[in-house]
Amino acid sequence: MAEIIEGVSPTRMELLEMNKKIKLAKKGHKLLKEKRDSLVTEFFSVVDKAKGSRAALSATLNTAYPDLIQAEALMGTANVEAIAESSPTKGEISISSKNVMGVRIPQIQVAEHKAESEEKIRDSAYASSKLYDASDKFDKAYLELLRLAETEETIRRLGEEIKKTKRRVNSLEYIMIPRLGATKRYITSRLEEMERESFFRLKMVKRKKQREAQ
Repeated sequence: MAEIIEGVSPTRMELLEMNKKIKLAKKGHKLLKEKRDSLVTEFFSVVDKAKGSRAALSATLNTAYPDLIQAEALMGTANVEAIAESSPTKGEISISSKNVMGVRIPQIQVAEHKAESEEKIRDSAYASSKLYDASDKFDKAYLELLRLAETEETIRRLGEEIKKTKRRVNSLEYIMIPRLGATKRYITSRLEEMERESFFRLKMVKRKKQREAQ
């Protein structure tokens, strides 16, 4: 049986306040359950997205490495490394966020310099088509890796929010609402008891006055 809230006075005013609190708690419980269910739906949607991102990254790398190996065989490792070192660095990464049901979801953007990289490779006297293919695929893998990192962080944040929301739902459902209900029943019971006592006293006073009038 749920415990009652301590320090509560068994008055009609307190009973009205308790009814308001119960109504508010039930409304909050309903909204939190809806939020929890929406978060869980979003969570599994992002998990599926992450699976697709991992598969895409794996497929890209599985074709990029053989192209790189063939380019090294045709051009020599030293020439491949020299072209790689002289190629422009990747674009600057910027991270922002968006709000999804109260959760700050990361968004990663990168300024690409793919055209400059391609031009550098094409201008090299030693470059082969395999090096161009490898560079193109590693550029693609780089962007896919960033998207995967974004998705994985989204999963982590959604998971944390789901845990917090579940705890709040359970606290309302199994602790707060039962305690409010038990307190309401206690106040109602005490008021009824006080009314019976008052009625009994009035009855006794009435009888006493009737005996004195005889």
